[in-house]
Amino acid sequence: MEKFNIDKIRADFPILKREVNGKPLVYLDNGATTQKPNSVINSIVHYYTDMNSNVHRGVHYLSQISTDAFEVTRKKVQAFINAAEDKEIIITKGSTDGINLIATCYGREFIHEGDEIIISAMEHHSNIVPWQMLCDEKGCKIRIIPMNDRGELDMDAYRSLLNERTKLVAVTYVSNALGTINPVNEIISMAHQHGAVVLVDAAQAVQHIQIDVQALDVDFLVFSGHKMYGPTGVGVLYGKEKLLNAMPPYQGGGDMIKEVTFEKTTYNELPFKFEAGTPNIEAGICLNEAIDYINSIGLDNIEAYEHELLQYATEKLSQIPGMRFIGTAEQKCSVISFVIDGTHPYDVGVILDKLGIAVRTGHHCAQPVMDRFGIPGTIRASLAVYNTKEEIDVLVAGIQRAVNMLV
Repeated sequence: MEKFNIDKIRADFPILKREVNGKPLVYLDNGATTQKPNSVINSIVHYYTDMNSNVHRGVHYLSQISTDAFEVTRKKVQAFINAAEDKEIIITKGSTDGINLIATCYGREFIHEGDEIIISAMEHHSNIVPWQMLCDEKGCKIRIIPMNDRGELDMDAYRSLLNERTKLVAVTYVSNALGTINPVNEIISMAHQHGAVVLVDAAQAVQHIQIDVQALDVDFLVFSGHKMYGPTGVGVLYGKEKLLNAMPPYQGGGDMIKEVTFEKTTYNELPFKFEAGTPNIEAGICLNEAIDYINSIGLDNIEAYEHELLQYATEKLSQIPGMRFIGTAEQKCSVISFVIDGTHPYDVGVILDKLGIAVRTGHHCAQPVMDRFGIPGTIRASLAVYNTKEEIDVLVAGIQRAVNMLV
């Protein structure tokens, strides 16, 4: 971890210098969105002051440099996840947009009545609802991979669910509610043995774990810019070229066309076939800076540091009376989710906020997870590269204070 300097990293994030309710901000809601480094913030200002123009359509200078910068991001993403071609990188609004694109375009074309879609019991709502909508439309069926009390998928049950009717498997790489790292290599391999394609939701993984889509042999993968130190409103859908070419477009208009007459429209080639209309240009360009920032530290260094933080936080929090962790998988990443006997997560969250500590409370857009554990919600502390052990100590002290007030 030669390049890792936590003081320097924290200095890169101006919001960490502010106070909330008269207390230094302790930001532990990174699973919802991460803060932004100066390089990303400055790149947003640079775009609007020096480059602002529409992309892919103009011959004038500003359009050309904006287009070039936008396409640099596509190539940067290709390298970041080791895609075979930059045309396999579709710029979206975020992970949810990418999942809905696949449900709409792949689902409507290749999934039919009586077919089955497998998802896991720990999915975010954005990887549940689009498939329910597809099943309502097509008459197909969703099957669920159960999980054990530790928040780990039952792989034997998964194996038994796979059959000739299975057309698609959609699973999260890292659970936003539990922090579980799922065995996606095995999930993908087993699905392919039955001829099914696999979509992996990497929204909670790509900023913590090195991802190689070719090594995984994953068919589709989605993630969001704002959870990896980048802007909101931009994300990525990776898809294998053969599959993307076989799919109909998602929306009509703008860049997704090659030629339009009143009689017929010819669709554009990849990746533009799936990028109708003016994109979020500023965010697309600035995502490049977020990837550069992660690369400058190194994902190996980030993973090692965050794992150390996770172990430290788990040990310290476990000493609080009445503490019960929700999600104790052997393989975990970045998330500590818990409840405390005699308290409601919302009440604890409000008290922590008064102390300048930002955590997430509730069901985390994963209500089936909460139903599985028989609880209304949890308190979730989610970690990022700029968090420290000192902040964990502040969190522990804040929770102890909340418990003393509420119990």
